[in-house]
Formats: sequence, structure tokens, C-alpha cells
Amino acid sequence: MKAFKAYDIRGVFGTDITPELAYQVGRCLPTLLNAQTVLIGRDARVSSLTLRDALAHGLSEAGAKVNDLGLATTPMVYFFTAEEHYGASVMITASHNPKEYNGLKVSKADARPCGYDQGLKIIEEWIEDHKLPPKAKTPGTIQVIHRRPQYLTWLNQYQAQHGLLRYAVDCSDGSAGILAPSLFADATVLLNSVPDGTFPHHGPNPLDAKSREQLVKTVLEHHLDLGLIFDGDADRVAFIDELGRFVPPDAMIALFAQYLGHQGDVVIHDVRTSRGVIETLQENGFVPFMVRVGAAFAKTALREKYGICGGEVAGHYYFRNFHWCDSGELAACIALDLIAEAKKKGQTFSELLAPITSRYYASGEVNVLNVQDRVKAIQCIESAMIKQFGSPIHCIDFDGIRLDWEDAWFGVRASNTEPILRLAGEARDPKKLEQLINLAKCVATNNI
Repeated sequence: MKAFKAYDIRGVFGTDITPELAYQVGRCLPTLLNAQTVLIGRDARVSSLTLRDALAHGLSEAGAKVNDLGLATTPMVYFFTAEEHYGASVMITASHNPKEYNGLKVSKADARPCGYDQGLKIIEEWIEDHKLPPKAKTPGTIQVIHRRPQYLTWLNQYQAQHGLLRYAVDCSDGSAGILAPSLFADATVLLNSVPDGTFPHHGPNPLDAKSREQLVKTVLEHHLDLGLIFDGDADRVAFIDELGRFVPPDAMIALFAQYLGHQGDVVIHDVRTSRGVIETLQENGFVPFMVRVGAAFAKTALREKYGICGGEVAGHYYFRNFHWCDSGELAACIALDLIAEAKKKGQTFSELLAPITSRYYASGEVNVLNVQDRVKAIQCIESAMIKQFGSPIHCIDFDGIRLDWEDAWFGVRASNTEPILRLAGEARDPKKLEQLINLAKCVATNNI
């Protein structure tokens, strides 16, 4: 089925995602996950309440006790899934996707990820085969619960007295707005804090430069120390420095590790991570551990390695003390605290980042479209890279390839859902970086 993805169930509402599908998922989850209690929450999208009603109906018919957080952020659902020992949870959201999308993020007990390979594939098969589990003899109950005060109290332990720190927060018209007025009460400017699932001011994707334009303008006009911007469900956050520049999300991983951890702690990062981040972690005594791209891989690795924290280039940040899950709100609180401390020492946000971000020239992610045989293309790119630049000192091949040389690295991954190759690289010499990317694009184009 088109809506079942690697990490969640997601698509265009009314075609890929329908109330009927939400009901069917609800009928299946309690049996699949052996869950007698299920926590649900929803974002501000126009279709979310309709999906909530259908999902809750299916869950209750399956016999589950359903507790509904109502309008919530995804990290809130993760937090209370683990904190209050639910058997499973579902967040109704399409995260950073446009307004016409919606979806279901499913978690197991203890907020463990439930992606396609962890159970969603079985639900898909049950639905396709018209083999839903039988209805319970006694339907479960549905109850609305309120947890925002408790959540804010927990987050406030990481909220410093920012003093002279001047900053802006952009909630992107998403569900971050239910917390921001309290959590960031000392913000100089609070943008788009009324949840509105039509996203009238800009799209809910912080990685989209157009979505950041309003925040950048605000930071520069008000001469602020930084700006931060959430996606639609607040599981991701991105940062703008005092010069109005977008901060590479992976650079924050090194800062979070220094704030939270100690020498010897494991820090999780994905295959796209800057070598400047990896080197900084190593120099400060941390143990970087590389994983495949995706929340399921990051969360699982963080648990297994008992890591202190981790992050992805997409702006997800994972924390041991947040039940091994990602939280844009917690990441924002920690970032404000450490930037405030830097300001007390006379250091700007960009100066704090410079030792991490100034080591290499970075390409960012470069997409090559319409590559039908992505496996062959990646093999050809690897051969061409080694032929031109020599054997790498390090190579990973568990998520596409990443080749590391003394002065540069290059990576290529295949999209899970589209005929797209995603290229990325860094080099000390910008000319070499250009050569790396151009060679890969040329080889990939020949395989279209």
C-alpha cells in the first residue's frame, strides 16, 4: 500500500491516508503489539481530528483503553508513552510535509520505534488480505487526558535563565505553538505560534530555505543572537545564527554532547554527518557511532550503545534522558542554555560553531533525479571515485556508500521511495569538493 513507509504511515489525505485506513490500523495495533493501553495525539492539520476519530474507534473496537492527548507534539507522545507505560502510541501527523498530507507515527511500549520492518508490514498485509483481528467482546474506552503542565515542568529543568540572550522562535503554525508561549516566555520575538494546519505563513519544513526566510529577516532586523524554527510536529528544530545563516543541523550534535556528556560517552550520528563534527567529538573524548539514516536506526543504536545523545542532518536530535527519543523542544532548550553561556563569555553563536563548521567545505545534499537502477549507479560511482581519487582510508556500505580520504569524503544514498540518488561530500579544498560532486553527477546521469 502506498501509505506504508519505512518509518511510518504517511501520504495525501483522502487518497493515500483515509479515515478507513486509520480505523483499520486501530483495529490491528492492539493485537500486533499486545497493547491493552494506547496513547494518541494529533497535530494541527485540518484532517487530523477526522483521523483521530477513526483511529480511536478502531482501537476501542479492538478492546484497547485509549488515552487522547489531543493537540500535541510528537515528542510529547513519545515522552508519555514511556513515562506512563503505555503498550503503544500513535501520533497523527505528517511532520514537515505540506498541508494536504497526514500520517500515523506508531511507537511500541517504552516509545520504541515501530516502522515497516518492526510491524507496519504485518498491518499492511492484514489490511490487504482483509484479515483484521476480530473485534473485542467488550470495547475499550476513549478518554481525553491533559499533560501539558507536566511536560513543561519536565522541560523547564533544561531551561536556563537566559539573561541578555535575545532570540526568536518560529513555530511554523505547527503544534510547537501549544508550548512555546510558556517554554520560551523570554523570547524576543515569537512567530507563528497559533497552530493552524493550513500553514498560512510558510511550509512546516525547516530545511526548506523559503520556510526560514521570515525567521532570518527577524533575526537580522532585531539584531538577535539566534533564531530557532520547528517543523509541523516539533520533533525537529533548526537554528539560525546571529548573522542570519542556517546552522548545519549536525554541527549541533557536538555541542549537545559537550553539554550533556562526559568523555567516553557514545554519540550517535548518521552517514551524512560532517567530518568536522566527528573530529570534534573525538577530540573531546566522545565515541562517535555512525548509523543508517532514519529515526528507527538512531533510536535503536542509542539504546544499544547506551549513548548520551545523537542527531541527524535532517534536524532530529535524540537524547538518552528523553527515553532515547527525539525532541525538538528539548534540543531548543539545551541550545538556548549553551548559547547563553557562550554569550556570557563574549562569544557569539557563530563563533561557538566555528571550530566545528570551518574545517571543511561542504556540498550539502545534492539530488540526482530519475535514476532507475540506483544500485548499479552507486556501484559505478564507487568505482569511478576510487579510480580517480585513490583507495579511501575508510569505507561504509550499509546505507549507500561513504568513502573517506585524508582530506575529503563523499557519500551517496538511494531514496527509499523515489528514483533519486542523494549525494553529499566535504573537502578541505573547494576545488576537490567540486570534482567529487561533478564526477558522481556525471556517472549517475549516465545510469539514468
